[in-house]
Amino acid sequence: MTQFSAQSDEKKLLIVEDDKAFRTRLALSMERKGFTVFTAEGVEEGGIIAADTNPQYAVLDMRLEDGNGLDLVPTLRQLRPDMRIVILTGYGNIASAVAAVKAGAVDYMAKPADPDEIANTLLALKGSTPPPPENPMSADRVKWEHIQRVFELCDRNVSETARRLNMHRRTLQRILAKRSPL
Repeated sequence: MTQFSAQSDEKKLLIVEDDKAFRTRLALSMERKGFTVFTAEGVEEGGIIAADTNPQYAVLDMRLEDGNGLDLVPTLRQLRPDMRIVILTGYGNIASAVAAVKAGAVDYMAKPADPDEIANTLLALKGSTPPPPENPMSADRVKWEHIQRVFELCDRNVSETARRLNMHRRTLQRILAKRSPL
């Protein structure tokens, strides 16, 4: 019978996210799911913490203040080839999803990603897909979240947001005036 130390059974997770509020909420959620969480604000700090802790799992934001989360994937793979890595981004598109998977991530999720969905993806057996989320966001809610994020990134400038979303300014104003869909 093989004995395992408590250290080997520990589910260590590295979260690299520059949005402090989101990083804190995600860390708390993942701790409640049984992970031992280590957090970093950027690529450089993430690499240092990973070298010190050797986590089995990582959740990386794609756009960070000091670089791109994808730049950290090869470093993490060198430390631990079997590491399960999920890339999160608020700028979802097919090209970046392909780049994330080619770099070695097991999945790519658009923000705001549900902590249950992240945990299921990290813990899914290799080669299998995680179960679908119990309560996925509606398409209307996903659209509303995306519009709100672009609006915030444009410093709450309606005209600039409308231009970037390729929609009429008045249409955007009507959407912004409504409550979020469920």
